[in-house]
Amino acid sequence: MTLFDVYSLYDIEPVRGEGSYVFTDDGTRYLDLYGGHAVISIGHAHPRYVKAVADQVARLGFYSNSVQNSLQQALADRLGRASGYDDYQLFLCNSGAEANENAMKLASFATGRSEILAFDRAFHGRTSGAVAATDNPKIQAPFNTTDKVTFAPLNDMDAVAKLLETKRFAAVIVEGIQGVAGIRMVSDDFLRRLRELCTETGTLLILDEIQSGYGRTGRFFAHQYAGIRPDIITCAKGIANGFPMGAVLIAPDIKPSKGMLGTTFGGNHLACAAACAVLDVMEDEKLVENAAEVGAYLLERFAALAETTDEIVEVRGRGLMIGIEIKGDASALRKQLLFGEHIFTGGAGQHTVRLLPALGITGGQADRFLESFARLITKPTEKK
Repeated sequence: MTLFDVYSLYDIEPVRGEGSYVFTDDGTRYLDLYGGHAVISIGHAHPRYVKAVADQVARLGFYSNSVQNSLQQALADRLGRASGYDDYQLFLCNSGAEANENAMKLASFATGRSEILAFDRAFHGRTSGAVAATDNPKIQAPFNTTDKVTFAPLNDMDAVAKLLETKRFAAVIVEGIQGVAGIRMVSDDFLRRLRELCTETGTLLILDEIQSGYGRTGRFFAHQYAGIRPDIITCAKGIANGFPMGAVLIAPDIKPSKGMLGTTFGGNHLACAAACAVLDVMEDEKLVENAAEVGAYLLERFAALAETTDEIVEVRGRGLMIGIEIKGDASALRKQLLFGEHIFTGGAGQHTVRLLPALGITGGQADRFLESFARLITKPTEKK
């Protein structure tokens, strides 16, 4: 049996990880500034995480959601305190796409409406409803109908206001920062006005924080910079540091009926043990604060570097969610970083290098990347 082609693969196989590094079987060490698509939040093979998962699998790896599982409530309590949403309800699932599917379904149940408003270049996942709300025809099969989804220009409040005035949308779904689109920022003013319009029109506001949440931007959720409270928040990626998990945070005034949402594997014992360990490490090691500090340092250094070369078009991001748009081919630069400098980075389109490192990255590790990046930028020229 052959493997189905999912992505183009680099000819590198990490076999071991430690903190912000991964290693191949010959012992070569790579600085990991991508964290496997923003999944590795507390670092590879963190000892407390390893112990929590190992201890749990030795006790009980899985049982269905037809019985009590106190680990789910333990996770809910920790997540509520860490995020500031301790009055919300928590639905646990297995992935970001599944979280968004359930969020949109829940909004439709709650409002009685059938349509969703999403944004240009959005990415919400690869399952049916999530694909329909993703602005990428290449991954939309004929089965993935988009007749219930309307796309609006991001940060265009006039366009959004006209659409919401029709009162036909169950929800607006928006990413805290658009990651796959190249680290496109959602303005704080736009989010604040969007919150107001959703309230005025009876439309629920869903914040997709799957990539931008869990401390990555220097706040627990990216939307907290705008000082708003969404009706529904979706999480995944960094929630369990590599163990498959997703979550939906639901405002207290939304009352799902029993059986409205369901899952076999969601919130299983291993996933909850992993997710509890992540939150414990994040709190004890002050990783959200570190993401804010090191992220600000990286953004400041890149802004300074951009003043010395025309090769950098724009630097975008918050905390440790950063996109560096260059004039040249980002894929070629990323290969140079990987094979020449032993640094993993991510991409987003033809021209953007995407950084999504573990939240505990150090200033020294940031400096190593900055030095390598600056050296590889072709023929820097002073801007006039």
